[in-house]
Amino acid sequence: MEEETIRQGLEREELERLAPTAAKACETKGRLRSGTKESAVRTCYQRDTDRILHCKAFRRLMHKTQVFLKPEGDHYRTRMTHTLEVARIARTAARGLRLNEDLTEAIALGHDLGHTPFGHAGERALSEVLGKPFYHNEQSLRVVDLLEKDGDGLNLTYETRMGILGHTGPRIPETQEGQIVRIADRIAYINHDIDDATRAGILTEEDIPRHLRAVLGHSHKGRINFLVENLICTTSDTGLVGLEPPVADAMNELRSFMFERVYCNPVAKSQEDKARAILQQLYHYYMAHPDRLPEHFRPQMDFDGMERTVCDYIAGMTDKYAIDQFSELFIPQGWQVR
Repeated sequence: MEEETIRQGLEREELERLAPTAAKACETKGRLRSGTKESAVRTCYQRDTDRILHCKAFRRLMHKTQVFLKPEGDHYRTRMTHTLEVARIARTAARGLRLNEDLTEAIALGHDLGHTPFGHAGERALSEVLGKPFYHNEQSLRVVDLLEKDGDGLNLTYETRMGILGHTGPRIPETQEGQIVRIADRIAYINHDIDDATRAGILTEEDIPRHLRAVLGHSHKGRINFLVENLICTTSDTGLVGLEPPVADAMNELRSFMFERVYCNPVAKSQEDKARAILQQLYHYYMAHPDRLPEHFRPQMDFDGMERTVCDYIAGMTDKYAIDQFSELFIPQGWQVR
């Protein structure tokens, strides 16, 4: 009889340990492209996590804006720190519900890979030049399916890919793990944006409506802990992933409060017009000069067209790289005497 591999042992343990509603690695619908040899020591979802963690798009998240553009200070969130916070919140909830933590982590780590430089300002800039909505969740799927590894993509499992696509927008992930990430994303960004806004001096804890603090908690730590516990308990009781209705209503109201006081605040958004102009001018420049695109992007124009290729290139930029490219192309450089 053939000896059981470590991976097979892990898959067997999942069948014994995880909830009936959990996604099991041995029951995956498979990868985008078949033919991948199975690992002897990792399940398919563990491999998805590793592929995302080691890809270039993930590393670039550390230099992409979350809310505050070019903040002065070391402790403001970036797209990467946001991603890591989502992953921890989601794994805690998944563990409490006996769901698949590996799948949950893979979805969480990959959910924002398609975000533009300069946060949602970049998303709006590309929507305007394209003449149609640019959605970062769709771009995240495009990154893992096509753009990474010079066009080969990461070849992730169906469950991870659909979880990434469904972390926001109208499409709800089929797996409960994907649905957990969808809620964890909102728990994370609302609460850490409050923390960053407080650090920036545009919000205080007392500014949050008293009735929302009474429901959700009176501190950053308290709110996250309460929301995660409520997510676990409510999902356990109902069998449907979600928060208790009064809690969900309070969190939605807190999100609306954040739009009013922070996301549309002139201090937080003071540089957005400049950021949008930078990306749009870069877009128009590369549309007119496709020969200036990096060499590995040029073959893509043959099957995706110039508009999509330029959009992919700009969407993948970090904040600093976009500013550097703009400076190189549009700002006069000092003469150097040789």
